Amino acid sequence: MKIKGLVVLVAVIALFYGSCARNPVKSAKMKDSVDSLSYAFGIYNYNALMNDSLTLNPLVVARAMWESEKGNPKMTDEDARTYIMMFINKRDMERSEKQAEMNKEIYRDYINENQAFLAKNRERSGVTVTESGLQYEVIKMGSGPKPTLESTVKVHYVGTLIDGSEFDSSVSRGSPAQFPLNGVISGWTEALQLMPVGSKFKLYLPESLAYGPGGAGDVIRPYSTLVFEVELLEIVQ
Repeated sequence: MKIKGLVVLVAVIALFYGSCARNPVKSAKMKDSVDSLSYAFGIYNYNALMNDSLTLNPLVVARAMWESEKGNPKMTDEDARTYIMMFINKRDMERSEKQAEMNKEIYRDYINENQAFLAKNRERSGVTVTESGLQYEVIKMGSGPKPTLESTVKVHYVGTLIDGSEFDSSVSRGSPAQFPLNGVISGWTEALQLMPVGSKFKLYLPESLAYGPGGAGDVIRPYSTLVFEVELLEIVQ
């Protein structure tokens, strides 16, 4: 939402009604360059806001400006900002939920394929399944300390999809990754706390522990199960 555009539009409407409030139709006549510029700003910002799917009642906007000028607005500045942010958050959440439902239909076959992979994989010998749905197997068990949620760690990893296609690799880049455990996808946060330094695990993350219905970039589609080989090199702090 274009908040700056909204502020300009509100100011334009207030000037429009404040200068000629008794006869708003007559005020549409351009008396000078200031009126023309004012009207142009009104058109530009109105169209911008409408393109952003924001519907406003110009008369109510003008009333709010008029009452604010008179010192008796129905909302304080803080109340107004809070309401606008609540509106934005609610709208964004509704859009995300709608997109998620659409993705479920679009990716139905892909979702089923990933779920079937996890169902079969969990039955393999050596695979451990946690309460969250994380699946992992130990390639090498280290002897160092385990990180905590507050730790920053250094790791090498290779990430693939269930068909084996690689989407990311610190090994290929030749440079370990370093990050705080509370700043990554939840599957990594959980798994790395199970790993003593020096360990190498293979992780199988259902979409709920990875990037979920949104996916990530062009390669990781919505509802993707991710497979990682992760080696914990060091607890940095």
